[in-house]
Amino acid sequence: MNPPFFVEVLNRSGEVRHRQRVDALPIRIGRGYDNDFILDDRHACPHHAIIERSCEGDISIRDLDSKNGVILKGSRCERASLDGNTIFRLGHTPLRLRSVDFPTDDALTDTTLHQWEGWPPAMTGVLVILLLTLAGEWFTDTEKFEPIRYVTASVGVLSMSLLWCGTWALANRLFAGHMRIGRHLFITACGLLVSEIISLLCSISAYAFSLEVFTRYDSHLAMAVVSGMVYFHLLTINPAHKKSFALTGVIVSLMGSVVILMINFQSKGYLADELFMSEMFSPAWRMSSDKPASDFLAETRKLKDIVDTERARPVSGDLADDEGEKNGN
Repeated sequence: MNPPFFVEVLNRSGEVRHRQRVDALPIRIGRGYDNDFILDDRHACPHHAIIERSCEGDISIRDLDSKNGVILKGSRCERASLDGNTIFRLGHTPLRLRSVDFPTDDALTDTTLHQWEGWPPAMTGVLVILLLTLAGEWFTDTEKFEPIRYVTASVGVLSMSLLWCGTWALANRLFAGHMRIGRHLFITACGLLVSEIISLLCSISAYAFSLEVFTRYDSHLAMAVVSGMVYFHLLTINPAHKKSFALTGVIVSLMGSVVILMINFQSKGYLADELFMSEMFSPAWRMSSDKPASDFLAETRKLKDIVDTERARPVSGDLADDEGEKNGN
């Protein structure tokens, strides 16, 4: 590492917040104004550490008997060698030292649609959300038409969507410097649209081909869509960590599916979302062959035999006592 040097202040995601040029070693770091690099951190001492060249010729950082020390890879150390990729922490501030000859990566290809920012994606997202809400309310409305129900549903869904997008926009502001709420609102609308399309296709497929599995476990597909939304929200904040964000999306999807299965089993006694298809369509959409009534009656008799067997089982002692107390009262 050859001079001049650059002391870089990083954020928690490893991005550079600020860098300062220092022409020569040693570099004294601390809160005091007589340092070469002034560190604005209440957990740093006035004279916290010094970066210098050791007798062996490598560059290292040395603790100046500070209260909180030099933290490298989670452990406090008195001295540590530095290269251009070494990140150390003083107080609450992660830092890095690089020299003028440190190699830089090639520029990333700009795939951002800069013309698709601000109001266009925001208004498109709001319109898609409203249309989806109104369509869903219309499909399920079996009562006399009352506009207030449609207004209430639209306001509720739009409020929840804005709360979701506002949270992501705040994160975008904190970690990237700008909110981009229009882009986050458009991502949310696309996620809701894809979720509705998948739900409709699952219902139609289950009805047409007698594949009840599509309606029994379609909530896991919805969870996968939510994970995709999380991925694109994160990618909007920082497009440089695609692999990490993709892994985050997979983890969110798997954890969500496990939670759904646990809730179903705890509340219903089975893992499926529903045991029968609750949505019906036109008979002309049926592709599978009809089953004869005799098969239905045979399955009914089997179910009756199972119920009769359960009724014939002896009652346990505790349950019998409870039943006796009830009859006595």
